[in-house]
Amino acid sequence: MNTVTGRSFSGVLWLVVLLFFTSPLYGFGFSITRGELGFELMPGYNKNYSRYLTISAAGSLEFNRLYTLKSGFSLWKAGIAYEIDASTGLNAKLSPRFPLYLYLFYLFNTLPDYEAHSHTVLPLLGISGRYAGITLGANLRFSSFFNEPVIFESILAFEGYVNFYNTEKFRIGLRAANFNGYFAGNFGNYYLDLNSRIGITESFFLTNGLELRQTGSVGLAFRPYDIAYKAGVIITW
Repeated sequence: MNTVTGRSFSGVLWLVVLLFFTSPLYGFGFSITRGELGFELMPGYNKNYSRYLTISAAGSLEFNRLYTLKSGFSLWKAGIAYEIDASTGLNAKLSPRFPLYLYLFYLFNTLPDYEAHSHTVLPLLGISGRYAGITLGANLRFSSFFNEPVIFESILAFEGYVNFYNTEKFRIGLRAANFNGYFAGNFGNYYLDLNSRIGITESFFLTNGLELRQTGSVGLAFRPYDIAYKAGVIITW
């Protein structure tokens, strides 16, 4: 990792520390107010790769009903090619009465067959309500291919969603974005996702989604539009 990349990640670390101690708090003591663990399978079809499969697992811990730490791991497989993705992040609710959030995510992606690696930092600001929300920020992406010098890209990151119906037992909505929980690509990357969440019990949920995706270029390969189905489970406590 070069000097510029190292300085960027040092700045991100200090920003995380600043979020914890300067955002509004109910005192300085931290307590876990919610936990979540989820697993997801996503089979899909792409013109270049034909069929592929993505397996992912993610978890989160909420503190003081104001802060949430998230982390996840994903494996994408198509034929003999595979991609490994990992993410970690923090979001902070800036006001206990208004759904304004500050987000900071770090994403790592690697395609070993292409010796392609990317490190992405996403500082975001968004409004997240029960029926709609919007998030804007920057996609700060450092990429390298075959041990060549690191390439830096700075791209607008955006997300918007609407929930047509949202209760504790059932939610269905539509999301459009140019990033997801594991990947934020170049200008040719965006997603349109019809998703639902069904509550089986108070702490066990089933998730489903139909996603149209354009993931731009990865490594030296261009990946055109694809379609994927997502199915998963979520456990909360």
